[in-house]
Amino acid sequence: MRGMWRPLLDKELRSLFVQPIAWVLIAVFLLVMGYTFVTNLALTRSASLIRIVFQAAVLLLLFVPLLTMRQFAEERRHGTLELLLATPARERDLVFAKFLAGMTLIVAMLAPTLVYPLVLAWHGQPDWGPVYSGYLGLLLLASMLNAIGLALSALTSNQVVAATLAVGLSLLLWMIDTFAAVLPAPWDEIVLQTSLLAHFTPFATGAMYLSDGGFFVCGTLLGLLLAVRALARR
Repeated sequence: MRGMWRPLLDKELRSLFVQPIAWVLIAVFLLVMGYTFVTNLALTRSASLIRIVFQAAVLLLLFVPLLTMRQFAEERRHGTLELLLATPARERDLVFAKFLAGMTLIVAMLAPTLVYPLVLAWHGQPDWGPVYSGYLGLLLLASMLNAIGLALSALTSNQVVAATLAVGLSLLLWMIDTFAAVLPAPWDEIVLQTSLLAHFTPFATGAMYLSDGGFFVCGTLLGLLLAVRALARR
């Protein structure tokens, strides 16, 4: 039934934002980001957000799995997932609603940090290219992490297992470029193409490439597809 994801999205947003973990994640994220911004500005006195963008990316690697761990795992544990799927809603509607709800929370985390470039503009002349591309890169990275977390959450009824797998896989994909450095050609280049860091760095530095954006989009679609298939095989 078309349009079923809309009431599901409303349900997911209400469920997500009444949970303490959502507000704790936002508060801790902003606290760490604020500390990083102030100390970086005081030490470097540079009108650049490159280090801040990388800091935000690392925090997303840790925080997004904590957001997605309960999305399907909790539904399975309480037996409400079967009830939801017994309605006219399809698996893809449920996955899409949970994905959009997660992205809404991620945007709510990132939105207050937009004050940082405004502060830099007040005191200096920042390079706006890396600012625009950096935030775009953060959204693309977060969408892929969100989709991966949903897929892993759909595979288990244990939230801790879902979070551990998501954090482990995210960190592995972030650091896998170091493993590529010790591999012979052409395996080094093949492994490097799976690195989150390698594809995110151009966005953080203001040098965007279509291939890097395509990597995150394809990774997001793959994660969502795996989540749908995991629910279909329940």
